[in-house]
Amino acid sequence: MGSSSCGGGRDALCGRQIRTSGEKMASSHNGLTYADAGVDIDAGNALVDRIKPAAKRTQRAGSMGGLGGFGALFDLKGAGYNDPILVAATDGVGTKLRIAIDTGHVSTIGIDLVAMCVNDLVCQGAEPLMFLDYFATGKLDVDQATAIIEGIALGCERSGCALVGGETAEMPGMYHGGDFDLAGFAVGAMERGCDLPRDVALGDVLIGLASDGVHSNGYSFVRKVVELSGLGWEAPCPFGDGTLGDALLTPTRLYVKQALAAIRAGGVHGLAHITGGGLTENPPRVMPAGLACQIDLGTWALPPVFRWLANTANMAEAELLKTFNCGIGMILVVDPASAEAISALLADLGETVIQLGQIVGGEGVIYQGKLL
Repeated sequence: MGSSSCGGGRDALCGRQIRTSGEKMASSHNGLTYADAGVDIDAGNALVDRIKPAAKRTQRAGSMGGLGGFGALFDLKGAGYNDPILVAATDGVGTKLRIAIDTGHVSTIGIDLVAMCVNDLVCQGAEPLMFLDYFATGKLDVDQATAIIEGIALGCERSGCALVGGETAEMPGMYHGGDFDLAGFAVGAMERGCDLPRDVALGDVLIGLASDGVHSNGYSFVRKVVELSGLGWEAPCPFGDGTLGDALLTPTRLYVKQALAAIRAGGVHGLAHITGGGLTENPPRVMPAGLACQIDLGTWALPPVFRWLANTANMAEAELLKTFNCGIGMILVVDPASAEAISALLADLGETVIQLGQIVGGEGVIYQGKLL
C-alpha cells in the first residue's frame, strides 16, 4: 500500500508513475487496455502522491530514503544499535474490517493494523523500527485508500515506527463491491541479550494495562452477537455514546512507547499482548514450565462493551475470558522490587494500571474471584 502503485502484484513498477507503451499502442487500435481489465495504474500513482506526506511524518533515526523504491532500507547503526538482533512480526485486522467496510468508517482501521503488529513485537523486548503494509482491493478508491494509509501512518507515529513502504494490489474479480483486505509487517531490533521473556520467577507481580475496548480479536463473535441483537451499525450504542458501529471500531491501543519505557527502567521479566485467546491463553506464552499466572478478577471493572456482549449472547465467564481481552490489553510480569516504580511510571505515561496478581506454581492461568 505504501510504496507501490496498483496492479495485483508486480505488473506495475513499485511507486513509479508509468503508463506502459503497450497501453498506448492498444488504445490507438481500439484494443483492450489494462484499465479495461479493471486496473487503474494512474489511480495507484495518485495514491502514492497522496500518502507521501503521511509517510514522511513517520521518519525516524535510521530511516533511509522515501517511498518509491523496490525495497526499503534502514540503518541500524543510525538508530543507535551496536549489536542488534532483528525481530519481525506480521498480522492483520481480521473481521473487524467488515464493520469498517459496511459503515464506510475506515480512518482508524490502520491504527489497528499497526497495533496488532507492534504490540506483539515489543513483547519480545524489541523496539519497532519500520512498518510495511499490504492493501488489496477489487477497485481502488483513492480517497478511501488515503484515509486508511493515513491511519497506518498515525499508528506508526504513535509507536515511533517508520512507514517505509508497502503494496497496493488492485485485483478485480478477487474482491467485490467495496471489499478490501489489510496485512501489516513490522521489523524491530534489540541489543543482543535483551530479549524477553527472561528470568520469570515465583512471586513476580502481574501488572495489567487497560484496553480501549475489544481491540482487534473476536470480531466474528462480535458480529454474530450484533446479528442476534437485531441492531444495525448505525443504531445508538447500547453500552456507550455514538453509534454501535463507531463504538466497535474503537482502535486497538498502542502500548509500545510505554512498554519500552518500563523495560528500560529495569525489572520487567515478560510482556503478554492480550489478543486472540484472551486472558486465558496469552499470559502462559511467557511462562516457563511449572509456573502459572494467578489473576484476581475482582481487581478491575469489566468494561461495558464486554458486559453487553456477554449478556446479549448469554456467554459464560470462562468463554468470555478465553475470547476477549476483557479490559486488559497488555500484561507485564515484573520483579516485586520494581513493581511500584514501574506502575507509577506507566501511570505517568497515561496508562490505567491494575495490579492483577502474581506468578505462582502451576500451569496456565489460575483465576480468583469474579469479573465485576
